[in-house]
Amino acid sequence: MPDFDPLALENQLCFPLYAASKELTRRYKPFLDPLGLTYTQYVTMMALWGHDGVTVGELGSRLYLDSATLTPLLKRLEAHGYVDRKRSAEDEREVIVSLTDKGRELREKAVSVPYCMAGCIGISPEDAIQLKALLEKLLSSF
Repeated sequence: MPDFDPLALENQLCFPLYAASKELTRRYKPFLDPLGLTYTQYVTMMALWGHDGVTVGELGSRLYLDSATLTPLLKRLEAHGYVDRKRSAEDEREVIVSLTDKGRELREKAVSVPYCMAGCIGISPEDAIQLKALLEKLLSSF
């Protein structure tokens, strides 16, 4: 490959991942605004809807977020009445994040979001499944 330029933007894996992520996040906005959620708050709520009553550390690991990013986000979700944060009885250094009734009710309002998003992307369900599997493989390598 004599003409291969390792610094050419079109030869980078990172750039289409970055651009696609940015575009997908932007497309979520009209569906999340009525719920009063940002994209990061939405994925945090999805993580809690899937597994409630977890430590901040566990939640951060699932979301690939550090506690410096997650703590203010959780404070905002708590201010909205969606989550409670309490010190663990077993280890007071750990904070347990739990859904409130209002947070569980929000799930019913958010259930249409993935279906709305499916109509916003131009790939088949089969391609979406394959892409997700490849991205999960990539993430597991870090």
